[in-house]
Amino acid sequence: MNGNRGQTDMPEQHPSRIAWPALLVAACRRIERSEHQPSLEALAQPLGVSPHELQRQFRRRLGVTPKQYSTTLALNHMTRALARTNTTLDAAYAGRFQSASRAYEQTGRKLGSSPGRLKGDIDIGCWLGLSELGWMLMGATEQGICWLAFGDEPETLLRELADAFPKADFHNDANRLGDWFDRVRDYILLPRDSLDLPLDIRGTAFQASVWQVLQTIPLGETRSYKAIAEQLGKPDAARAVASACARNRVALLIPCHRVVGSDGRLAGYRWGVARKRDILSREQNS
Repeated sequence: MNGNRGQTDMPEQHPSRIAWPALLVAACRRIERSEHQPSLEALAQPLGVSPHELQRQFRRRLGVTPKQYSTTLALNHMTRALARTNTTLDAAYAGRFQSASRAYEQTGRKLGSSPGRLKGDIDIGCWLGLSELGWMLMGATEQGICWLAFGDEPETLLRELADAFPKADFHNDANRLGDWFDRVRDYILLPRDSLDLPLDIRGTAFQASVWQVLQTIPLGETRSYKAIAEQLGKPDAARAVASACARNRVALLIPCHRVVGSDGRLAGYRWGVARKRDILSREQNS
């Protein structure tokens, strides 16, 4: 795709009148779908904003410049491609997985996965990009989404995914995940009733029952850990409910952010309490 394709003669808008969140998401998508790094002018012109203001807002709201974002994505794509070949880099990835595998085997029983499933090779498609909640990484097996995480550093997100699935083969899968990724990113901007996307999640029977209950909590509402335990017929299992929420690997799609303390306090959240507060605020005001 040519980075200049689709330009228009849209008049430049005054910065104070621009819906920057949606516009920056549009700019991110353009960068992600360009075969070559688009120039700042090529990004700004069809959006009707000045290159300077686009650069300023991109950095202020998303933490990086458009060029830095494009470069980070390009490096990620390259390393994922190299990891599927017999190269020195491939060997380095394998060495890291071997180390992570030992740690994962220690916790595998607690996660409820059978040894056969842990030892079997898994093919996971990935897609990485920026959202209103920071960097977002999605991973999916053939069955559905198995990973959706937010963070401040893309390298950390990628490392956490590799550590969580030490026997997996990872590859970029924009063709399959691009639409799902966009739907999640749009949800963050404008929450709606549900994100009906296929999931491939694994856990103990109790964890699965907790995750199912979480998916029934209506948009804009919250439940306490104790209330969920009581709903499951285990009123003394509030701590176990909290543990199941902490084990959730799929943000938003399994809405553990809607679970709060009995006093309404925003308890811990795997992807940060600030993000939990932000998501709940968006949902309650949608």
